[in-house]
Amino acid sequence: MNITLTNIDPVNAIIKMNIVQADYAEETEKSLKNLRQKAVIPGFRKGMVPMGYIEKMYKKSVIAEQINKIISKEFDNYLNENNLNILGGPLPSAEHKLVDFDKGVDFEFYFDIALIPEIDIKFTKRDKLPYYLLEIPEEKINDQIEFFKSTYGTYSKGIQIEEKDIVKGLLTELNENGEMMTEEGIEVPDCMLMPSFIIDEEEKNKFIGAKTGDAIIFNPYKAYEGNEAELTSLLHISKEIIDEFQDVNFVFEIKEITHYAEAELNQDLFDKVFSEGNVKTEEEFRNKVKEMIASDTKPDSDYKLLLDARKLFEKKVVDIVLPEAFLKRWLLASDEKKTPEAVEQDFPKFIEDLKHHIVKNQIIKDNNFKAEENDVKELAKIVVKERFSRYYGMSHVPDNTLEKYVKDMLKDEETVNNLVERVLENKLIDWLKEKITLQEKEVTVDEFRKLLFE
Repeated sequence: MNITLTNIDPVNAIIKMNIVQADYAEETEKSLKNLRQKAVIPGFRKGMVPMGYIEKMYKKSVIAEQINKIISKEFDNYLNENNLNILGGPLPSAEHKLVDFDKGVDFEFYFDIALIPEIDIKFTKRDKLPYYLLEIPEEKINDQIEFFKSTYGTYSKGIQIEEKDIVKGLLTELNENGEMMTEEGIEVPDCMLMPSFIIDEEEKNKFIGAKTGDAIIFNPYKAYEGNEAELTSLLHISKEIIDEFQDVNFVFEIKEITHYAEAELNQDLFDKVFSEGNVKTEEEFRNKVKEMIASDTKPDSDYKLLLDARKLFEKKVVDIVLPEAFLKRWLLASDEKKTPEAVEQDFPKFIEDLKHHIVKNQIIKDNNFKAEENDVKELAKIVVKERFSRYYGMSHVPDNTLEKYVKDMLKDEETVNNLVERVLENKLIDWLKEKITLQEKEVTVDEFRKLLFE
């Protein structure tokens, strides 16, 4: 095996691979022997087919398979050993001749490759970019506090139904005469409902103020305005027959009332939200909530910074030369559905994205940024905490729960790859913040959304 590289220009090169019989003979022989043992051919016992017969049938395809394996393996090894960074993948060169496996035993292969151009990028404090901080209005802080009060509310035995209470009882279908259909009708012994979920105000008010032991006649279909999910859950029926109950009344015999009370704005709530002892006054609590909301918006600000950095990157590499002819060939070869016209149309955007990618990778390479195992795990923890905060209102996740979710997350290869990319991107953003001048600007959420789509 012999591999040589010929540079055509700074971004185009040809790789020549010489493969001789000794490179593939041993593996070819093993494969043919294995085929002989497994071959089932009429007129021969299994494993007793003459080798000459096997070679005549399979040798050409086996050699081709072995050579393809060698090319793939040795090509990657050569790139790694010689620290060659290429764009796309190799393409058959114009110098490449058709291979005749019947006549030859030594073969030559030629491949065109595109080299990523080396660029020297310098950033200084004279480089400026806007950094948008999202304004945190008081109403947003109030909404978050109300959410915490609701999330950490308590339940106790109730006497009289209030809107947010949980009511348990016996639900029975009534016939057109208002009589209970205990045998042929629907009966749900331990039915549970919350008046706050009832949409129709008239039906909801039938429950408000009722006590244990009361019997309430109401129309579930009207109460939930025909909502499929609510009615199938309440009545234990399939969605196909929901409309049959539009004019059907039920009686709900109240057996138990569980009263809900939202948490008070006191030390107990402060400790539950931010752990014991971290917050001691209402003012500190509000400030901490504001910090939490601001922290949640930081990834958005960083994302916008990275978008704006594209323009700065473009200025730094305005004279970069790319192997455009090769890239067009590669785009056509990598997607058989692509047409030359489609490639031409999309090419300017492709080149723009490619330049951005090259600059990002060059910065990461120059600064030796790595996504260490611990970096990935710490980011996974942040992602899990964000999910618990957003969906369950929990700003503190128990360590054992956190570890379990992180462990499960890191089992998925695609998730890990996304986390690695985010780790590197975060390091790039932090590096950029140190190198250039950030012009901080506070904007509203609506203003920020408009900026994202400039």
